[in-house]
Amino acid sequence: MPDDQHHAAVEAGVEIPVPADGELWAVGAVVLNQDGRAFAQKRGPRRRLFPDCWDIVGGHVEPGESLLDALGREVEEETGWRLRRVRRLLGITTWTGDDGAGMRHEADYLIEVDGDLDHPVLEWSKHTAYDWFGPEDLPRLKENRAPGEYLIHDLVAKALRDRPDTL
Repeated sequence: MPDDQHHAAVEAGVEIPVPADGELWAVGAVVLNQDGRAFAQKRGPRRRLFPDCWDIVGGHVEPGESLLDALGREVEEETGWRLRRVRRLLGITTWTGDDGAGMRHEADYLIEVDGDLDHPVLEWSKHTAYDWFGPEDLPRLKENRAPGEYLIHDLVAKALRDRPDTL
């Protein structure tokens, strides 16, 4: 049995893909607070991928790491929170960044976390701001994005629209 340091529960029926050899994967997480608003953080202006854009929590899956472990690691690194439960798969997408690393697969989830949602511990070297987004705030998620680069907007919109009754 692998040593899963995160011990997150996964709702029945939630797909967690297993990367094939040579595939590059990323994971993303939408976190909702008690008011049903979604967390996003603004990437720094010097970031290679998507500078000055709003983003959900997440990042690349390291070689040999499971998607679930990567999700837990990224949540903790980027916010100081701990992954508690994976509620649902919001989608799997494929994209190519402008960093020369080639095609990536990305699995994005609606999750629950443990920790102080009012005081995330951001990686300030990578992010310059954070906020909680409700339906009325969705247009802000398109800031500095090219037309068609609305993955983050669409994921947050889906999480807000389809959110479970119990959080």
